[in-house]
Amino acid sequence: MTLRTSAGPLELTRTALGGPREIGGKLRRLAWTARLWVSRGEVERRLEALAAEGLAPARPTRLQLLFGGIDMLRFMIEPGARDYYAQQGITFGFQTFLRVLDDPVSMIDPTGFLSERDTIIGHLMQVTHLNPIYDVQLLQCFPDGLDELERQLDQMLAGSHPRKRTIGAIVEDPDYHRRLREWVRRYRADPAALPPVREQTLRADPHFAAAERAFATLPSYLVYSARLPRDLRSLWRRLRALDRFPLEAEA
Repeated sequence: MTLRTSAGPLELTRTALGGPREIGGKLRRLAWTARLWVSRGEVERRLEALAAEGLAPARPTRLQLLFGGIDMLRFMIEPGARDYYAQQGITFGFQTFLRVLDDPVSMIDPTGFLSERDTIIGHLMQVTHLNPIYDVQLLQCFPDGLDELERQLDQMLAGSHPRKRTIGAIVEDPDYHRRLREWVRRYRADPAALPPVREQTLRADPHFAAAERAFATLPSYLVYSARLPRDLRSLWRRLRALDRFPLEAEA
């Protein structure tokens, strides 16, 4: 049992919100991410760092990254989460509310591409991921990203992480952090190590399965985004025209 599956809504809400220190940390992370979105050099810096790791096969523009991220959210993240939480008997809307309370950065950067290191780590520990490899690859744009992820996972398992209570109000799987830490160690030794993917009945839908292939890893997301139109009008027209992942996007 975790706090998420054993406590009532009021206790979960209070815990996810946290006290003054936790709220101050959330507001700082939110302000920092907002600054990164208007920083012209940050996207290029991250792409350069990822390219050095062999993880940036394409260089999308900021607009392409934004609209690629919107597609990731609407075609993979949200439907996958709705399906998974329904299987767990958890209300999607309330779960989303708790996640935003714990870290509101998810409202302005659902892909994490312009989040700071500890925000990405917190998100990895906060959500039982469909597939954690995207976020672990994203952490490789920070020199100490994987070191810090492993250290904070150790803290979570030891019960000493400063966000253990607030994250515990969201994670429904009591074994998730242990599985994640074990895979991160395997991944660091061998990047081809199979990640702990989440059970997902939606994989029977070819459109969801194709979206998962397009967005599950950071390189595939960058390639998908770079293939999108480059001008805002075409991007907006495409956004309005599509209501499910286009299978031809895999061609």
